[in-house]
Amino acid sequence: MGMATRVPFVCASTTPNQCHKYCMVALSFPPPVSSPSLRLHSSFSSSYFSSLASLSLATPRNRKALKSLGTRIGVVAMAETPKSTVLVTGAGGRTGQIVYKKLKERPNQYVARGLVRTEESKQTIGAADDVFVGDIRDAGSIVPAIQGIDALIILTSAVPQMKPGFDPTKGQRPEFYFEDDAYPEQVDWIGQKNQIDAAKAAGVKHIVLVGSMGGTDLKNPLNSLGNGNILVWKRKAEQYLADSGIPYTIIRAGGLQDKDGGLRELLVGKDDELLKTETRTIARADVAEVCIQALNYEEAKFKAFDLASKPEGADSATKDFKAFFSQITARF
Repeated sequence: MGMATRVPFVCASTTPNQCHKYCMVALSFPPPVSSPSLRLHSSFSSSYFSSLASLSLATPRNRKALKSLGTRIGVVAMAETPKSTVLVTGAGGRTGQIVYKKLKERPNQYVARGLVRTEESKQTIGAADDVFVGDIRDAGSIVPAIQGIDALIILTSAVPQMKPGFDPTKGQRPEFYFEDDAYPEQVDWIGQKNQIDAAKAAGVKHIVLVGSMGGTDLKNPLNSLGNGNILVWKRKAEQYLADSGIPYTIIRAGGLQDKDGGLRELLVGKDDELLKTETRTIARADVAEVCIQALNYEEAKFKAFDLASKPEGADSATKDFKAFFSQITARF
């Protein structure tokens, strides 16, 4: 008669939550089963391995059963590999929409969730039940979206608005402003801090935070937009994440372009070195792919880096993301 026991299965995958702690394995050893050499244990203890060793020295039928056991463990574990639940905040933004869509296109790997600020944004990206509406400046409003997730990808950012009356034909320079309570301090610092705190309280295993290059220079023109000091506040949130103890990947993207991804060699740098070169831009789709790939490799954890790309056709497109993340050494 067949028996069933729970045995732990240790997976080689580096993706969070890619294996159940236990899997059910049906054992169909031929009788008799009363022999001590056939005694089964509920965990892979040293005594369990001793029993398997005894079994391997038993009859040919039992040796065949042992071989079958190994096959069944592998097959059952592969069949029951759970998916990783990933929340994208800022899912209504131009880059956030791409990340959310890419996750939805990989249903065998991920359960996608999105967080947007308004019902209008939810409608824009399909109004699915997995899209939550919340304001990152209100810590309580984002808790439902974060509960039960494995990983968090933060793509929220304050957005400067152009003041009306700008006329480029008159040689004017545009002026910008931020809406009340939507300055970088409220959005890029307090809002991101709220997300990190909520994720830590919920036991989230990995946070990917997308920022911008330029944070090492206080005089960077982006800081002057609307007098918001946006890179200063972004950098403060990045430091808070790095100090949180949660495994993190901080991506400081170059100038974002609305182009197809997967066509260029990606470049990593640190301390804004790439801003001094001609390769300081990157397609939003490539940033989105790096965000998702970061969830799959231990080499991406506790890393911070600048991200840009070579022009299309200049070299081979980046495909080996394990090697890509392995070249990064900076923790901040």
